Parts: sequence; structure tokens; C-alpha cells
Amino acid sequence: MVQQQKNDFSQGSIAKNILSLAIPLTVAQLTVVLYNVVDRAFIGHIDSIGRDAFTGIGLVMPATYIVTAFANLCGTGGAPLFSITRGRGDDKRASRIMGVSFTLLLLLGALLTIGFYLFQTPFLYLVGGSDETVVHARNYLQIYLIGVIPVMISLGMNPFINAQGFGKVGMMTTLLGAVINLILDPVFIFALHMGVQGAALATVIAQTCSAIWVLVFLTGKKAVLRLEKESLGLDFPILKRICGLGLTGFTFSVTNSLVQALGNAQLQAYGAATGSGDLYVAAMTAIVSIREIVVQPVRGLTQGAQPVMGFNYGAGKYSRVRESIRFITLACLGYNVVIWLLLIAFPRVFILLFNDDPALLEVGVSTMRTYFAAYAMMSFQFIGQNTFVALGRAKNAVFFSLFRKVILVVPLMLVLPRLWGLGAYGIFASEPISDIIGGGACFITMMCTVYRDMKRSDKEA
Repeated sequence: MVQQQKNDFSQGSIAKNILSLAIPLTVAQLTVVLYNVVDRAFIGHIDSIGRDAFTGIGLVMPATYIVTAFANLCGTGGAPLFSITRGRGDDKRASRIMGVSFTLLLLLGALLTIGFYLFQTPFLYLVGGSDETVVHARNYLQIYLIGVIPVMISLGMNPFINAQGFGKVGMMTTLLGAVINLILDPVFIFALHMGVQGAALATVIAQTCSAIWVLVFLTGKKAVLRLEKESLGLDFPILKRICGLGLTGFTFSVTNSLVQALGNAQLQAYGAATGSGDLYVAAMTAIVSIREIVVQPVRGLTQGAQPVMGFNYGAGKYSRVRESIRFITLACLGYNVVIWLLLIAFPRVFILLFNDDPALLEVGVSTMRTYFAAYAMMSFQFIGQNTFVALGRAKNAVFFSLFRKVILVVPLMLVLPRLWGLGAYGIFASEPISDIIGGGACFITMMCTVYRDMKRSDKEA
């Protein structure tokens, strides 16, 4: 009972409640990104094959996004539902939600591992590979697939730790793996001369350690609600709600995979005439890697606000939901404006993190400024979508995820390269256009529906 009161988000400062989860969550998510980004940075600096190997890792990214998508289906679907149910005081059902989410994770992880093993080579060519780069991509992917289930447990169950108010424990989940990965990467890649395969092995070992940490905590005495045998199995009404709400996180990652794959394929096609297809794919790989790093504080803040908003919504504290929306809007927008200025002013510094090839630097600097031209608008997409998720409005969240990536980005990637002689640069230009239209539409809709509804409900209460 004392622990329950300690993690009651209907009391105390909204900013403090959100930041107590968001700061550790941001650190945790940054370290998750480091699993992949550090691999790419080390791989990009391997003598003689660095650029081709780095481009090959860019081909693996759509596969990792798909794995993340299915982890998000369970984690971002189950955890907000878990928070709302816990806010209503129904701990038994909340525990069952967590158990069903874990069971689903295991089943999906097994299916993904088998599927990618069977179709890895055609998949890598489909997403823009060439004979020079697919060999490196395949060497990485074959080992990475060993760790798919641990990756999914780490990503998919950690939200249940954060949803119970243990932000620091959730942060340790990924810090543990990141430290192990950072130590093992140079040892395996350079000291043991394992190259790309060494990077993949380091990631698998690190993610396995993170998964063990998550399971030890969720089954231990410190958790408010524990993961127990009685809660495991599939309950189809609960499963339906988890999948419905989790479609937002799932759609976000799947559409990222789709856009990355299409972008690579288009860049390979438009660069083929000049023999620069692999070069453009390498530039896109570097840019997307940079985006993964800089976006994490916004993602951490908005996801850290989810348990707070969900709990207060379940408890009928509607004015605190509105206050949460105002706080994350100001904080996210302020951060993104600063980052946008840095990205536009110093693109060369960021590209050098991954490779110092003169041709890549030349292309990377110009394409990076195009890609991030309207980056500040990305805040509004995250604020709107995560608010919809926190309050259980899955349809709205899924729609705007699809709207930005599928309805806007995909057609733009296909059409813009054919206009005004833009060529490959039209593919990079599709991102800022979708940031402006998609981000603005998502935020305005959220303010005109959720924010307004919370105000009306507060008056009625």
C-alpha cells in the first residue's frame, strides 16, 4: 500500500511527476539507440571496407525497425492500458494485461526470427542492397537474429517498469546493455578482427543482459505489480485492446521501416546512373542515425508523460491531463528548436561521427540540411500521438502515424525526384514537407479534441 501511494500520479507537481519518469526514460532510450548507432560508428571506421560495411548496416535498419515495431505493439499497447487500469484501482486486471503482453512478445519474437532467417537475402536486396553491400548486411543480420527475443523483451517489457513509477530502474535496463555493448564492440570488431559480425554479437550479448534485468525486476519483490505465472497466456479481449492501442507504436516503427526501405531503394535507383547509389544510401544511413539520437529527448518526455496522463485520466483528474499537455508542448518545442539550429549549422560534425570519406561528407552535408529543414515541427507529431495513446484513443494515434509516413512521405518519395530535376534530393526533401503537414495536423487535431474534451469533462466534474 505504501508503494502504491508513492507512485500515485494524481498527487504532486505535474512537471515533477513527468520529469521523474521522462529523464530516466530519455537516458534509457538514448542508450537503446546507442546499441545500433555505436555499431554503425565503429563499422564505418573499419579500414578499407568502412563505407560499404556502413551502407550494409543501413540495409539492416528496416529489419530492426520491424522487430522494434512488434515490441512496441506489446509495450506501448499494454503499458498505457496497464496505467489506466491501475489508476482505476483494478490491480488484478492490470497484472493480467502485463502477462498477456509478455506472452504475445514471446510468440511474435519466435515468428520474426524464423521469418527473417528464411528470407534475409531477398529482403536485403529489396530494401536497396547491392552486391557489394548485401554481404556485409547479411553477416550482421544472421547474428542479430539470435537476439530477437531478448531485444523484444527488453524493449517491450521495460514500459511496464516505467508505468509503475520506477523510471530509474527502467533507465538501468538500457544503461546495463549500453555499457556492455560499448565495451564489447571495439573488442570484437577490432581486437578480435570479427568486423561486422563482432558488432552484431556485441549487440546480442548486451540486449540479452538487458532482458534478464527486466525479468528479474518484474518478477521480484520491489515491483508494485509482478509478472507471475498466473497472469501469462492469451486473453483475447485483453489482447484485442493491447493490439488496438499498441498499433500506434507498431505503426510508427513499421512505417519507419517502410520509408527507410523505400528511401534506400529509390536512392539506389536514382544514383545508379552516376554510380553513386551506395553513396546516397550511406548518407541516408548517417542522417537517420543522427535523427535517432536527437529525437530521443522528445520521445522520452512524451512517453514519460503517458503514465502520468493515463493515471490521471483513469482517476478522473482531467485538469491534470490538460496541464500535462501544456508542459510537454513547451518543453518539446523548446528543445527541438535548439537541436534544429545545431543540425543546420554543423552538419559536417555529425556526419564525421560515422565516416570521414570525402565523397560521403560532401553529399551528407547538403542532404542533411534538406532532410532536417523543418525538424522543429516534429515535436507536434510526438506530442499529439503520445497524448492519444496515453488516453486510450488508439484510432487517432494510428491514423496520424499512417498519415505522416504512408499518406505523405511515400508518395512524396516517389514523386519529388521526378520534379524540377531534384533526383535523389527529392527523396530527402520529402521529410520536411511531411514534418510540417503531418506534425501540424496531428497536434491541431489533438488540441481540438482531447484537450477540449478534458476541459469540458473537468467542468462537469
